[in-house]
Amino acid sequence: MSLVDSISKTLVPIHREGYPFIAIAAVLTIILGWFWSPLFWIGLFLTGWVCYFFRDPKRVTPVKDGLIVSPADGTVCLMGSAIPPRELDLGDQPMMRVCIFMDVFNCHVNRAPMAGRVTRVAYKAGKFLNAELDKASEHNERNGLIIENDNARIGVVQIAGLVARRIVCFVKEGENISAGDRFGLIRFGSRLDVYLPQGTKPQVALGQTMIAGESILANLKDEEAGDVVARVS
Repeated sequence: MSLVDSISKTLVPIHREGYPFIAIAAVLTIILGWFWSPLFWIGLFLTGWVCYFFRDPKRVTPVKDGLIVSPADGTVCLMGSAIPPRELDLGDQPMMRVCIFMDVFNCHVNRAPMAGRVTRVAYKAGKFLNAELDKASEHNERNGLIIENDNARIGVVQIAGLVARRIVCFVKEGENISAGDRFGLIRFGSRLDVYLPQGTKPQVALGQTMIAGESILANLKDEEAGDVVARVS
Protein backbone atom coordinates (compact mmCIF):
# COMPACT_ATOMS: atom_id res chain seq x y z
CA MET A 1 0.00 0.00 0.00
CA SER A 2 1.36 3.43 -0.97
CA LEU A 3 1.71 6.37 1.40
CA VAL A 4 -1.09 8.19 -0.44
CA ASP A 5 -3.43 5.22 0.01
CA SER A 6 -2.56 5.03 3.71
CA ILE A 7 -3.32 8.71 4.23
CA SER A 8 -6.60 8.53 2.29
CA LYS A 9 -7.76 5.62 4.45
CA THR A 10 -6.81 7.49 7.63
CA LEU A 11 -8.47 10.82 6.82
CA VAL A 12 -12.17 11.18 7.59
CA PRO A 13 -14.27 12.25 4.57
CA ILE A 14 -15.82 15.71 4.58
CA HIS A 15 -19.45 16.14 3.60
CA ARG A 16 -20.02 18.21 0.46
CA GLU A 17 -22.23 20.64 2.42
CA GLY A 18 -19.07 21.82 4.14
CA TYR A 19 -17.09 22.72 1.02
CA PRO A 20 -18.38 26.33 0.69
CA PHE A 21 -17.69 27.04 4.37
CA ILE A 22 -14.21 25.57 4.18
CA ALA A 23 -13.46 27.66 1.09
CA ILE A 24 -14.69 30.85 2.78
CA ALA A 25 -12.63 30.14 5.90
CA ALA A 26 -9.52 29.43 3.81
CA VAL A 27 -9.87 32.64 1.76
CA LEU A 28 -10.41 34.74 4.90
CA THR A 29 -7.37 33.12 6.47
CA ILE A 30 -5.18 34.14 3.52
CA ILE A 31 -6.58 37.69 3.45
CA LEU A 32 -6.21 38.24 7.21
CA GLY A 33 -2.74 36.70 7.19
CA TRP A 34 -1.70 39.16 4.51
CA PHE A 35 -2.35 42.06 6.90
CA TRP A 36 -1.06 40.47 10.11
CA SER A 37 0.68 37.10 10.28
CA PRO A 38 -0.74 35.99 13.70
CA LEU A 39 -4.22 36.19 12.16
CA PHE A 40 -3.17 33.62 9.57
CA TRP A 41 -2.54 31.01 12.27
CA ILE A 42 -5.81 31.82 14.01
CA GLY A 43 -7.63 31.53 10.68
CA LEU A 44 -5.83 28.27 9.89
CA PHE A 45 -7.01 26.81 13.19
CA LEU A 46 -10.61 27.91 12.50
CA THR A 47 -10.44 26.46 8.97
CA GLY A 48 -9.32 23.17 10.46
CA TRP A 49 -12.23 23.27 12.88
CA VAL A 50 -14.70 23.84 10.03
CA CYS A 51 -13.25 20.78 8.27
CA TYR A 52 -13.66 18.83 11.50
CA PHE A 53 -17.26 19.99 11.94
CA PHE A 54 -18.31 18.78 8.50
CA ARG A 55 -16.65 15.37 8.81
CA ASP A 56 -18.70 12.45 7.52
CA PRO A 57 -17.23 9.17 8.82
CA LYS A 58 -18.46 5.77 7.76
CA ARG A 59 -20.65 3.97 10.28
CA VAL A 60 -21.46 0.30 10.85
CA THR A 61 -25.23 0.03 11.39
CA PRO A 62 -26.78 -2.97 13.17
CA VAL A 63 -29.58 -4.37 11.02
CA LYS A 64 -32.49 -6.33 12.50
CA ASP A 65 -36.27 -5.95 12.37
CA GLY A 66 -37.42 -3.67 15.15
CA LEU A 67 -34.10 -1.97 15.90
CA ILE A 68 -34.11 1.82 16.15
CA VAL A 69 -30.66 3.40 15.90
CA SER A 70 -29.57 6.87 16.86
CA PRO A 71 -30.06 9.46 14.11
CA ALA A 72 -27.35 11.72 15.53
CA ASP A 73 -24.07 11.91 17.38
CA GLY A 74 -24.50 13.57 20.74
CA THR A 75 -25.97 13.15 24.21
CA VAL A 76 -29.44 11.97 25.27
CA CYS A 77 -30.81 15.15 26.86
CA LEU A 78 -34.55 14.38 27.25
CA MET A 79 -36.63 11.22 27.28
CA GLY A 80 -40.29 10.51 27.97
CA SER A 81 -43.83 10.87 26.63
CA ALA A 82 -44.56 13.90 24.45
CA ILE A 83 -47.09 14.92 21.82
CA PRO A 84 -45.41 14.99 18.37
CA PRO A 85 -45.38 18.22 16.30
CA ARG A 86 -48.72 18.90 14.58
CA GLU A 87 -47.19 19.18 11.12
CA LEU A 88 -46.17 15.51 11.23
CA ASP A 89 -49.81 14.35 11.50
CA LEU A 90 -48.86 11.63 13.95
CA GLY A 91 -51.95 12.34 16.06
CA ASP A 92 -52.51 14.20 19.31
CA GLN A 93 -51.67 11.33 21.64
CA PRO A 94 -48.30 11.20 23.44
CA MET A 95 -45.53 9.08 21.94
CA MET A 96 -42.21 8.02 23.43
CA ARG A 97 -39.72 10.78 22.61
CA VAL A 98 -35.93 10.48 22.80
CA CYS A 99 -33.96 13.71 22.27
CA ILE A 100 -30.29 13.84 21.29
CA PHE A 101 -28.37 17.09 21.69
CA MET A 102 -25.48 17.80 19.33
CA ASP A 103 -22.87 20.34 20.40
CA VAL A 104 -20.54 22.09 17.96
CA PHE A 105 -17.94 19.31 18.34
CA ASN A 106 -20.25 16.45 17.33
CA CYS A 107 -20.53 15.14 13.78
CA HIS A 108 -23.71 16.77 12.43
CA VAL A 109 -24.61 14.35 9.63
CA ASN A 110 -28.01 12.82 10.48
CA ARG A 111 -28.85 9.17 9.75
CA ALA A 112 -32.13 7.26 9.43
CA PRO A 113 -33.08 5.46 12.67
CA MET A 114 -34.81 2.63 10.78
CA ALA A 115 -35.45 1.38 7.27
CA GLY A 116 -38.69 2.32 5.56
CA ARG A 117 -40.49 4.74 3.32
CA VAL A 118 -40.42 8.49 3.93
CA THR A 119 -44.13 9.32 3.89
CA ARG A 120 -43.89 12.91 5.07
CA VAL A 121 -41.37 15.76 5.15
CA ALA A 122 -42.56 18.88 6.97
CA TYR A 123 -40.58 22.08 7.62
CA LYS A 124 -41.62 24.72 10.16
CA ALA A 125 -39.92 28.07 10.71
CA GLY A 126 -39.27 29.10 14.29
CA LYS A 127 -36.91 30.51 16.89
CA PHE A 128 -33.34 29.54 17.77
CA LEU A 129 -33.52 28.77 21.49
CA ASN A 130 -31.00 26.57 23.27
CA ALA A 131 -31.66 23.11 21.77
CA GLU A 132 -31.24 21.43 25.16
CA LEU A 133 -34.44 23.07 26.45
CA ASP A 134 -37.69 21.10 26.31
CA LYS A 135 -39.54 24.04 24.72
CA ALA A 136 -37.15 23.95 21.75
CA SER A 137 -39.27 21.08 20.37
CA GLU A 138 -42.22 23.45 20.06
CA HIS A 139 -40.69 26.85 19.35
CA ASN A 140 -37.50 26.30 17.33
CA GLU A 141 -37.08 25.99 13.58
CA ARG A 142 -37.46 22.33 12.67
CA ASN A 143 -37.81 19.80 9.89
CA GLY A 144 -39.66 16.56 10.51
CA LEU A 145 -39.86 13.20 8.74
CA ILE A 146 -42.19 10.26 9.07
CA ILE A 147 -40.64 6.88 8.27
CA GLU A 148 -42.91 3.86 7.89
CA ASN A 149 -42.37 0.15 7.37
CA ASP A 150 -44.28 -3.05 8.11
CA ASN A 151 -43.35 -2.86 11.80
CA ALA A 152 -43.72 0.76 12.81
CA ARG A 153 -44.38 4.40 11.98
CA ILE A 154 -41.99 6.83 13.64
CA GLY A 155 -41.17 10.52 13.54
CA VAL A 156 -37.72 12.11 13.32
CA VAL A 157 -37.36 15.86 13.85
CA GLN A 158 -34.30 17.98 13.11
CA ILE A 159 -34.33 21.01 15.43
CA ALA A 160 -32.16 24.10 15.00
CA GLY A 161 -30.31 25.30 18.09
CA LEU A 162 -28.88 28.48 19.55
CA VAL A 163 -26.06 28.62 17.00
CA ALA A 164 -27.57 26.59 14.15
CA ARG A 165 -29.09 28.59 11.31
CA ARG A 166 -29.56 26.01 8.58
CA ILE A 167 -31.32 22.67 8.48
CA VAL A 168 -30.55 20.53 5.43
CA CYS A 169 -32.68 17.53 4.41
CA PHE A 170 -31.52 15.19 1.64
CA VAL A 171 -34.66 13.06 1.23
CA LYS A 172 -38.12 13.63 -0.23
CA GLU A 173 -41.54 12.18 0.38
CA GLY A 174 -41.97 8.78 -1.24
CA GLU A 175 -38.30 7.77 -1.07
CA ASN A 176 -37.18 4.52 0.51
CA ILE A 177 -34.38 4.71 3.04
CA SER A 178 -32.26 2.14 4.88
CA ALA A 179 -31.31 2.27 8.55
CA GLY A 180 -28.14 4.32 8.90
CA ASP A 181 -28.53 6.15 5.59
CA ARG A 182 -27.68 9.84 5.64
CA PHE A 183 -30.87 11.93 5.45
CA GLY A 184 -29.81 15.39 6.56
CA LEU A 185 -27.45 17.75 8.34
CA ILE A 186 -27.76 20.71 10.70
CA ARG A 187 -25.08 23.37 10.78
CA PHE A 188 -23.44 24.30 14.08
CA GLY A 189 -25.18 22.88 17.16
CA SER A 190 -28.69 21.42 17.29
CA ARG A 191 -30.92 18.50 18.30
CA LEU A 192 -32.71 15.43 16.92
CA ASP A 193 -35.98 14.15 18.38
CA VAL A 194 -37.23 10.62 17.68
CA TYR A 195 -40.91 9.81 18.29
CA LEU A 196 -41.55 6.11 18.88
CA PRO A 197 -44.80 4.18 19.46
CA GLN A 198 -46.15 4.69 22.97
CA GLY A 199 -45.07 1.83 25.21
CA THR A 200 -41.63 1.56 23.63
CA LYS A 201 -38.89 1.09 26.21
CA PRO A 202 -35.76 3.03 25.23
CA GLN A 203 -32.49 1.18 25.69
CA VAL A 204 -30.60 4.35 26.56
CA ALA A 205 -30.20 6.61 29.60
CA LEU A 206 -30.13 10.37 30.09
CA GLY A 207 -26.63 11.68 29.51
CA GLN A 208 -25.60 8.69 27.40
CA THR A 209 -23.34 9.42 24.42
CA MET A 210 -24.78 8.29 21.10
CA ILE A 211 -23.19 7.52 17.73
CA ALA A 212 -25.35 8.15 14.66
CA GLY A 213 -26.22 5.01 12.75
CA GLU A 214 -24.63 2.71 15.35
CA SER A 215 -26.01 3.24 18.88
CA ILE A 216 -29.32 1.44 19.51
CA LEU A 217 -32.11 3.62 20.88
CA ALA A 218 -34.76 0.91 21.20
CA ASN A 219 -35.92 -2.47 20.01
CA LEU A 220 -39.58 -2.50 18.95
CA LYS A 221 -39.51 -6.30 19.05
CA ASP A 222 -37.90 -6.94 22.42
CA GLU A 223 -39.60 -10.28 22.72
CA GLU A 224 -38.01 -11.63 19.54
CA ALA A 225 -34.58 -13.20 19.51
CA GLY A 226 -32.36 -13.28 16.48
CA ASP A 227 -28.99 -12.44 15.08
CA VAL A 228 -28.04 -8.84 14.35
CA VAL A 229 -26.17 -8.18 11.14
CA ALA A 230 -24.50 -4.93 10.13
CA ARG A 231 -24.06 -2.69 7.12
CA VAL A 232 -21.43 -0.01 6.47
CA SER A 233 -22.48 3.40 5.21
